[in-house]
Amino acid sequence: MDSKELLTLVYENREYRVSHLPYDREMAFYRNIQLGNKSEVERLFKPLDSDGLGRLSRDEVRNLKYHLVITVAFITRYCIEGGLEMEEAYTLSDAYINRIDLCNSTSQIKDIHRELVLEYTKRMERLRKKTPFSKPVMKGIDYIYDNLHSRLTLDEVAAAAGCSPTYFSRHFHSEVGVTLKTYINEKKIDEAKLMLSYTDYSVAQIASVLYFATESHFAKLFKEFSGVTPSAYRKLAYRKRRASV
Repeated sequence: MDSKELLTLVYENREYRVSHLPYDREMAFYRNIQLGNKSEVERLFKPLDSDGLGRLSRDEVRNLKYHLVITVAFITRYCIEGGLEMEEAYTLSDAYINRIDLCNSTSQIKDIHRELVLEYTKRMERLRKKTPFSKPVMKGIDYIYDNLHSRLTLDEVAAAAGCSPTYFSRHFHSEVGVTLKTYINEKKIDEAKLMLSYTDYSVAQIASVLYFATESHFAKLFKEFSGVTPSAYRKLAYRKRRASV
């Protein structure tokens, strides 16, 4: 098995069957990069040799390389989901992966890790500063991203935005172009797509983690937004990754 095949297997089994960081904390890290929230990214940042990240190779340098390539792939996809131009995101990813490949020490890899995390975060911060949305609506959107694994209500989101539910609902619909309920469901489905693509969570587990009332309700909404069932989406994502290797 060559290194590319090994990396593919690791990527397909993102929720590795060894000790690893809690899923919620890991996803919070990626979401805060997506939001351009530098202070939270710094707080959640973990060096690649931290306890709980698992061992992907007996060789220390290669082990960190594998972890960092996986990290770059996750960050890239989260930033694209957050609005970063796809070509820009993938060009940046390719540049960093090429640099990672040339590393011959753990210190070099650790330096690139911190650099790329901050670079993606800065780009997302600049992107979000260009948003046409008002401050209350942006506060509401940030609250939604931070609480995708909770049951989100209009009252909660409006309170986080610092305004009344009626005011927030009206302005959110006007500025974003969809109702708050539709937006929340859309973002939860986007999160579900990532989980289906890169974790071993079952459809039932994903429905529970994202706080859908039932698995059948989740499956129904997923098909409405994506055109396929969750299981079919997972199979398609798997085939796409295999075809790109």
